[in-house]
Amino acid sequence: MGDIRKVIVNGEEFEVELEQDGENWTATVGGQTFDIKVPDAGPAPKQRRSSGGKSKKSGKVSANIPGKVVTVEVSLGDEVQEGQVVMILEAMKMQNEIQAPVSGTVTEIHCEEGQSIEANVPLLVITPPETEDED
Repeated sequence: MGDIRKVIVNGEEFEVELEQDGENWTATVGGQTFDIKVPDAGPAPKQRRSSGGKSKKSGKVSANIPGKVVTVEVSLGDEVQEGQVVMILEAMKMQNEIQAPVSGTVTEIHCEEGQSIEANVPLLVITPPETEDED
């Protein structure tokens, strides 16, 4: 799996998976793959890793663009793993898989299939399991 980046093309934001092989790149957008050649391109930037303690991720799932809920893949009380597809959202005529940002239990669902949603509105909430080392 390559590096996931958000790009803006003509004012529209897209989530793109990028993979590099020398000066050749592969970009996957909404299930479509494009080959890109970038002469004189340096190596892909390294992912920054946090050094030190664990940072808490939010279990709130929202979309960064308005769209329509195609399917909700989970139900209240379901256990999900980080990265698991929890819903499919149609935005800009493309279907986007929305993934769980954390592992845990689905505790709230604020949308249903066929519903139009606004950007940055909580669609569902995943509550991570309690750990013994929390304050």
